[in-house]
Parts: sequence; C-alpha cells; structure tokens
Amino acid sequence: MRSLYVIPIIHMSADMGSIAPALDDRAATKLTPELWQRHKEIVPVFWDSIGRFLDSLNVNGFKVYQDGLVADGAEGLRIVRESISQGSKNYEIIGRLLERGAALVKTEALTLVKQEYSYITKMTRSRSLKEREVAALRYKLTRGKLLKQRDGFIAGRINETLAEGETGILFIGAYHDVIKRLAPDIKVGQVKEVARVKEYHKTLINTRRYDQYLRELAEYLTSPISDVSF
Repeated sequence: MRSLYVIPIIHMSADMGSIAPALDDRAATKLTPELWQRHKEIVPVFWDSIGRFLDSLNVNGFKVYQDGLVADGAEGLRIVRESISQGSKNYEIIGRLLERGAALVKTEALTLVKQEYSYITKMTRSRSLKEREVAALRYKLTRGKLLKQRDGFIAGRINETLAEGETGILFIGAYHDVIKRLAPDIKVGQVKEVARVKEYHKTLINTRRYDQYLRELAEYLTSPISDVSF
C-alpha cells in the first residue's frame, strides 16, 4: 500500500505573485470589511495548524506534491526559496519538510498552469469593466476543462512517482478533484477535510456577515490536528 496526506490549500497573497494586489482588491470588494479582515486573520492560523501537525511527523523519505509546482530538482528548490522569501506559509512548511528529509516532486504540467495563469492575469489586469467581464466569461467557459486536465496530470504524477510502501503529502486547492483519480492502492488521509475547506470558501463569498455557520467553519479550519485517519 501507498499513503498520501491531502492538505487543502487556502491561498495567501504571497502565493499569488505579481497578481496578488489585484486579486486582493477584487476579494475585498466582494466581502464586507469585517469578513475580509476576519478571513485575513484566519488564513495564517490555518497554516500554523497544518505546520504543527506536519512538524510532529517523521517525514524522512516522504514525497511532497504541491498545487502549481511545475518543477523539482534545482528549479523546484528555487521556487520554494523564492516563495518563502515572499512570505508564503504554504512554502515555508514545504521548506521545513525538505530540511527534514522529504523530497520535492514535480506535480503539474507547465503548459496547463500557464494557461490558467494567463486567464486570471487577463481578468485582474483588464482596464475596463467590459474587458474584465469578457475575460471572466472566457475563464468561466474553460476553467472546468482546465481543472480536469490539471487534476488528471497531478493524479498521474502521484500514481507514477509514489512507490510501494512510500508516503506522500499533497498540498492542493479545495476546488480540485484529484483524490478520485488516484490509484486504488493509495490510502488517503485528509489532514483537513477538502469538502469543509471548499464550503468555507463558498460560504465566505456568498454571505454578508460573520454568522454562526461561517464561525463554525472557521473554527474547524484553525483547530489543532491531533490525528488523521487513513
């Protein structure tokens, strides 16, 4: 058997590179000031919870797979170091895993990641409302297909590179659907439930106040992780 810890990602501004300011502005306009502030407080606590759990494991020999990671080796390490320097909690945790004996594995196809980034860039950098709406529509029409292609590639990489008896860690966006594409002999343990992280995203966007349900989801995201069931 093979084992895979799955960690759903909540992106920080530091993860989004040069388009982060535009994405932050768009998010802030969709949420009330209270929701946006609370979200910014929740995300680092979420990552601290993930980090403490992974720090408790003996990860020597583990393989690390990361959403958006298009290289390993020297180039992969450069990406990790650069992301850490920009303040990414996600990559900071990966850096600690590598220092403790884990190995970085190329996870995504460069062509597919570049396609999605191009669509998002066109939306965030559009100069007029009309341009932005057209770019958003084009992205909406292709996003589902692109996501499926990326998920198929990611699952294929894990299936091919995670050997018998090995353990991997996958950091993946909550809207991806990689798990069902994994080989049947790979046991999956969700460090945080993907469905609940996705529900947090959806609820945050579709509400105007920090109500009881959103508070419960936030408490789940930031709660300590004691064990993971496979």
